[in-house]
Amino acid sequence: MDVGVDDVDVDMDEVVPGLHLLRLPVANAYLWQDGDGATLIDTGPPGSGAAVAAALEFLGLARQDLRRVVLTHFHDDHAGSAAEIAAWAGARVVVGRADAAFVRGDVPGPPPVFTAAEQALHAVVAAGLEPAPGCRVDEEVDDGDVLDLAGGAVVLGVPGHTPGSIALHLPRHGVLITGDTVAEHQGQVVLGPFNTDRAGAWASLQRLAALDVEAACFGHGEPVLGDAAAALRRATDPFA
Repeated sequence: MDVGVDDVDVDMDEVVPGLHLLRLPVANAYLWQDGDGATLIDTGPPGSGAAVAAALEFLGLARQDLRRVVLTHFHDDHAGSAAEIAAWAGARVVVGRADAAFVRGDVPGPPPVFTAAEQALHAVVAAGLEPAPGCRVDEEVDDGDVLDLAGGAVVLGVPGHTPGSIALHLPRHGVLITGDTVAEHQGQVVLGPFNTDRAGAWASLQRLAALDVEAACFGHGEPVLGDAAAALRRATDPFA
């Protein structure tokens, strides 16, 4: 649904109770609302802060109610507004350990290794995308760490798309947030494109497909609601 708050339109939907999908330009972000605040998973490209603020306001929350920002990886379309949003009221920024230096801007992140099919796609989807400003990192997480949200969100290390890509498994809710390891493309669940290590990304997808989840939420495309584990097992790699 389209939500308008203070002249800012946000396309958002509730995926499961407590979890909202924000369709930001280029990429998706997700808001988890707990009793004492909210967690934002990914931030969209630079300039997305107003849309995130409007989504919080629609949910009855203020900017200072955002307790945590989790970045699934360092790419500009996911971490682009992290610095802006983190400056609102001191929300903790959580990043996979191997991507933390790239998010901070200490060193440039490694570029994807494009297939021929991906080169044409990237030229379209990345046109005009601004680089993400460096952002502080408050917490570097590893595979198996548990974040205090949604009754316990398990961090899954899923290297391949980027070295430090992470996914979040919310076992109490049967939900998986995959970042860009997996995507929905033209109605199909696929390996996310633009990987630094394609074989590693495929192995990470297979790990996610072994989870017992009902809902899978992707960095790009529409979520799968209902028997998402089966959809993940059927995933293909159309951009090879």
